[in-house]
Amino acid sequence: MAKHTATITWNRGNDDFLDKRYGRAHVWHFDGGATVAASSSPHVVPLPYSDAAAVDPEEAYVAALSSCHMLWFLDFACRAGLRVNRYTDAAVGTMAKDTLGRLVVSHVQLRPVTVFDAAHAPSEAALTQLHHQAHAACFLANSVKTQIDCAPVLEVEGS
Repeated sequence: MAKHTATITWNRGNDDFLDKRYGRAHVWHFDGGATVAASSSPHVVPLPYSDAAAVDPEEAYVAALSSCHMLWFLDFACRAGLRVNRYTDAAVGTMAKDTLGRLVVSHVQLRPVTVFDAAHAPSEAALTQLHHQAHAACFLANSVKTQIDCAPVLEVEGS
């Protein structure tokens, strides 16, 4: 099976760190060469220790779910002979406490607006069915209970 990689890099810089006043800005590096400025959400860690212009993990999670759904939707629409001209999704993720009192992304609402050309457009029922198919096929929507393991490596500087 395919493997997907990301390298996340953070540096303390000149911040003391132990006083809890350190920057949370970091960079995501992807295997294709793309880099993304990332940070904690300013809703979680206040400015100036977060970077409001960067992508936070919660936003990335919502965007990844929306993107996966869209890609499957486009595939199924194409297979059905439906010509999609534009697709826009103003997806929203909501944070709430779970039954154990932990803060989680409890709900993601996808709100896709799809524009078709008149000669190749579906009915409302067919559009709904395409979205159901896309949701059922989406790797990420099917992965939200993914097992996560951690294999730490210790390195020490200045010894």
